[in-house]
Amino acid sequence: MIEDDEGHARLIEKNIRRAGVSNEIRHFADGTSALQYLFKGDSGPALNGPALVLLDLNLPDMSGTDILIRMKSDDSPLKRTPVVVLTTTDDKVEIERCYDLGANVYITKPVNYENFAQAIRQLGLFLSVIQLPEAEPDE
Repeated sequence: MIEDDEGHARLIEKNIRRAGVSNEIRHFADGTSALQYLFKGDSGPALNGPALVLLDLNLPDMSGTDILIRMKSDDSPLKRTPVVVLTTTDDKVEIERCYDLGANVYITKPVNYENFAQAIRQLGLFLSVIQLPEAEPDE
């Protein structure tokens, strides 16, 4: 979870737990530390992949769209990682841009947490049955 507002982060985590998700949740309050974690060497998620990234667009050090661009670039090991954008920005152009960049879901705050919990449950079911194609070997 990449969210700079501690109150929002706690609410999000509480509702993810209410949805029955028990996976580890790592919280980052800025984009720099999140990117360092996501792309760190041979032990980070770039190698094993997080199940899901919850991404705020309004971060103190960079835009969440910068993170989305980096994650979804053609050479990124995280390009197939599902990204849920969870932000206060409800501008249609920004929403379309995020989908064009590869976001899977765009949710505007304030969140109806019952709907959010249901969406997380459904995404969890989806991820439990989906089979992603193997990454193509380097040529």
